[in-house]
Amino acid sequence: MKKFISLILFSITLFSLASCGCEQNDSNIMLEYYNSKIELYKSENESLTEAIDIVFLGDSLTDGYDVSRFYPEYKVLNRGIGGDTTVGLEKRLKVSLYDVNPKVAVMLIGANNMDSMLENYEKILVGFKENVPNTKIILLSLTSMSGEWGKKNQLAAYNNVQIKMLANKYGYEYVDLYSALLNLETGEIYDEYTTDGGHLTEKGYEVLTKQITPVVDKILKPEINN
Repeated sequence: MKKFISLILFSITLFSLASCGCEQNDSNIMLEYYNSKIELYKSENESLTEAIDIVFLGDSLTDGYDVSRFYPEYKVLNRGIGGDTTVGLEKRLKVSLYDVNPKVAVMLIGANNMDSMLENYEKILVGFKENVPNTKIILLSLTSMSGEWGKKNQLAAYNNVQIKMLANKYGYEYVDLYSALLNLETGEIYDEYTTDGGHLTEKGYEVLTKQITPVVDKILKPEINN
């Protein structure tokens, strides 16, 4: 509930700032929100009393993902921060992931710095190998989009090819979300899956869950796949 309220307040604040064009204030609010999430994660880490099955890493798409509801059979943590980039995520991996050392980490990141995300994406993967070598990694593709966001669909598709190649290089799992959300007739995400062209509706998250769950189950429930 506390996390849900913070997300609502964050969204309301950003909407108000966007209306008045207060770029400096907008930047300050983003920083305050980022810092508040880091403090929340530190507090969660200190209070952990059992092993965590899955940590979800990412930006607003992860931040708004009700993972506890969609993965009730597992112990999960949501470590998404709205507005984050590959650069920001790399800097916070210790508190967001390493200190937890989960069985599985699921990462969806890059939409907010799509033009430069590949500059340090591989560094994040190297960090996984060095700091949580026993954690199984699932890399999610960027999603298909529409409207203003949709203008970067071609770039997203290109970056997804690179992500898949990196997943193969490091022996990580790769899940294609782009195709699952894509309306082939329009070349954009289905309208019912998105709120604004870039973020997801409940139905959109249901599609994500449908794509991710079999891969998670393959790792955490190996007896089912034997």
